[in-house]
Amino acid sequence: MPGAAIVRHVVTFGRVLREVGIEVGPGRAADAVRGLGAVDLTRQEDVYFTLRQTLVSRHDELELFDRAFVAWFLRGPVAPLVREKQRREQVEKVAGGALVPGDDGRERPDGAPLELGASAHELLREKDFAEMSAEEFERARRLLAVLARTRPRRTSRRRTADPRGDRLDMRRLIRQSLRCGGDPVDQAWKARKTVPRKLVVLCDVSGSMDAYARALLLFLHALVGTGQGVEAFGFGTRLTRVTPDLATRDPEAALAKANAIAVDWGSGTRIGASLKEFNDLYGRRALSRGAVIVVVSDGWEREDNELVAREMAKLARAAYAVVWVNPLKGDPNYQPLAGGMRAALPFVDRFLPGHNIASFEELAGVLEGIDRRHAA
Repeated sequence: MPGAAIVRHVVTFGRVLREVGIEVGPGRAADAVRGLGAVDLTRQEDVYFTLRQTLVSRHDELELFDRAFVAWFLRGPVAPLVREKQRREQVEKVAGGALVPGDDGRERPDGAPLELGASAHELLREKDFAEMSAEEFERARRLLAVLARTRPRRTSRRRTADPRGDRLDMRRLIRQSLRCGGDPVDQAWKARKTVPRKLVVLCDVSGSMDAYARALLLFLHALVGTGQGVEAFGFGTRLTRVTPDLATRDPEAALAKANAIAVDWGSGTRIGASLKEFNDLYGRRALSRGAVIVVVSDGWEREDNELVAREMAKLARAAYAVVWVNPLKGDPNYQPLAGGMRAALPFVDRFLPGHNIASFEELAGVLEGIDRRHAA
């Protein structure tokens, strides 16, 4: 590849990185060009590590770099990266802006040092929900509400007017041509629109999940508030639909109503029986068909693990994709040893932690770009 072409690719890739939030200055770009001149450009691995070494300076930028590399060099989608940057900026605005109380208990003015807000935000992101104080939990609630705005999406069969569409809108074209004596001067195009995909969340509210249940239900409340197409269920010894109870604007009132209706709150766990009830009752109503199913549980099944496997297989066949969120997975030494968890994993498309804000940021990113059947 000629030197001018290398420079052009590096400069353009630098713009992609800046779009997703990675700062790339002229010095780094020059280092990248020199590095690429010393490696075999036909080897993807050499190009990848040369660019990563020269253009990335922080560990938390590695994931964004990887996805940007795929988007630019392997022609994957770059739009989700930009949306992820925007979502992170929203989260940081909530955590570091005027809504966050200062050390003196008063609201911090907008002119407060950004470093303090960023540091507090990073600590809050990584802190386990089970260890949060009441004040931290209130801040976490606002962050969860921001993250819940991210919904899985699908392409609708219906088409709407779009100047960059891929198909002519003949009706509108003919109607507009009448203004010009029948000549189609202005071409009318249309394209399929993107709409939210159905999202169903099954949340374990048994005793083993007690330390995380409040945070999870606050997230559920925020999800239900994003609009139609979201269904929420709680399960312990039996399944309970809590969507109507979480529909109120006040999160505390919503949690109180959900607590009142879920009579087995804080009890044991019958994952298999609860999944069977969901499949038998709501699966027949096509609630799970084509939906993204999120199961939030530590996987502790007190009865029949084989039943968990059978019902998870049935759920996976109907759903577009299945995501399992386990708060225990936040421990670096975690192994899926619980029988229910082992039985469920073969039918799970994404297996994620759910113990802090950072893990819910990861969940939001997964939901935004979810694809079915163990896609990368």
